[in-house]
Amino acid sequence: MTSLGTSKEILEIAKFAVYVSVPIGLMYFFANNTGNLQKVINNRQYVVYPPEAPRPPSPEEMREMARELARKRERQ
Repeated sequence: MTSLGTSKEILEIAKFAVYVSVPIGLMYFFANNTGNLQKVINNRQYVVYPPEAPRPPSPEEMREMARELARKRERQ
């Protein structure tokens, strides 16, 4: 038996050290260089929006179009 304990205890300590150090290491990696974070964000775009469609006509334009249609119907 070692001074740290049995082999199972050493394994548990090692696993705990990995579980704690990985998130801390990743936060350090991304916090110190925002270029890394931007690279990951741009590489993994989960939401891709379609290109912007033409805008619908404004209410004034819609009224004018309705007036024109009414004039055409009156002529016929």
